[in-house]
Amino acid sequence: MAVSDHLSRLRSITETEGHTEDVDERPREEHVADAVLRGIQGGFVATLIMSAFRLPLLRSLPPSANLWSQYVAGDDPRKHSVAAIAFHLLYGISAGALFGVLFSIYDAGRSIEPEQRGLVWGAVYGMALSAVGVQVVLQDLLGIRLEADELAFFHAGHLVYGLSLGAWVGSRTEGVEDPEAEYEYQGGN
Repeated sequence: MAVSDHLSRLRSITETEGHTEDVDERPREEHVADAVLRGIQGGFVATLIMSAFRLPLLRSLPPSANLWSQYVAGDDPRKHSVAAIAFHLLYGISAGALFGVLFSIYDAGRSIEPEQRGLVWGAVYGMALSAVGVQVVLQDLLGIRLEADELAFFHAGHLVYGLSLGAWVGSRTEGVEDPEAEYEYQGGN
């Protein structure tokens, strides 16, 4: 289904639910640009959170150090910590941009709030990235086979990335009344 079909379907759902405000009357390019921007922001934040999670546990640079060393510098990966972190941040941001677009056009689960969808699809996306990372980057490109405990932390780090990315994008996407407003917590009696 084309992006325009998704937008038309969302518009009709919004109209039938009694909403007068149609967020998708904007040109498609503007809609995609907003989705990419949310994804870039989310990818940046999620990569920082993932790095803060994984660095103290694994006490090593991300695999981007090995990629940089093997394909660019040709020496010890530990000599390229700045390049490794920058490279890791770059592909975390790029993956975030892609998620932003996919999240904005995929309409499964539209019956639940965007924040909840973001968490669910972010977790799925993070684990998909992890599977690709293990199979393609680590095993195929670098010839690295992780031990069971390292593999668990690798997957956990990508789950943290996906949850963080999904929470960020979902809380700032269309359908959210005011993305800049703070959440108000209602006290119980």
